[in-house]
Amino acid sequence: MQILVLYYSKSGNTRQLAEAIAHGVDSVGGARAVLKTTSEVTRDDFLSSSGVIAGSPVYFGVMAADLKRVIDEFVTLRKKMEGKVGAAFATSGDPTGGKETTMFSIIQALMIYGMIIVGDPMSATGHYGTACVGAPDDMARENGAKLGARVAETALKLGF
Repeated sequence: MQILVLYYSKSGNTRQLAEAIAHGVDSVGGARAVLKTTSEVTRDDFLSSSGVIAGSPVYFGVMAADLKRVIDEFVTLRKKMEGKVGAAFATSGDPTGGKETTMFSIIQALMIYGMIIVGDPMSATGHYGTACVGAPDDMARENGAKLGARVAETALKLGF
């Protein structure tokens, strides 16, 4: 079973968090992470995946335009994504930099795709997804791995 970890990263911070999330997916038996940037992802990546974990740096409190572009371009896949698992992550340059609103913008799009949304587990922060300021530290990487594992475990429970 495949989980797509999709991200846009300009500075590399979001890429680092995406890598930690992919590691968490890969830690679950029967699950495999496919790590793709917004410039690499294909429609088949979406269709072949049982879940999508999408991440972005904060740009004016919402996802980066390039992640939104992918979501817009793949809109014809909406009905085929229904019932798959979705989750979000974000990075910012400031502690009050809009990480939660950015994750909500991603979550909103995934919900419109008909996906079943999960946040990070209670053993992490128990909130909307995982996030960090700047490059992820050890705790952010650990929480990212927990989010990846949770999405993979949920997809397996749903029979993917």
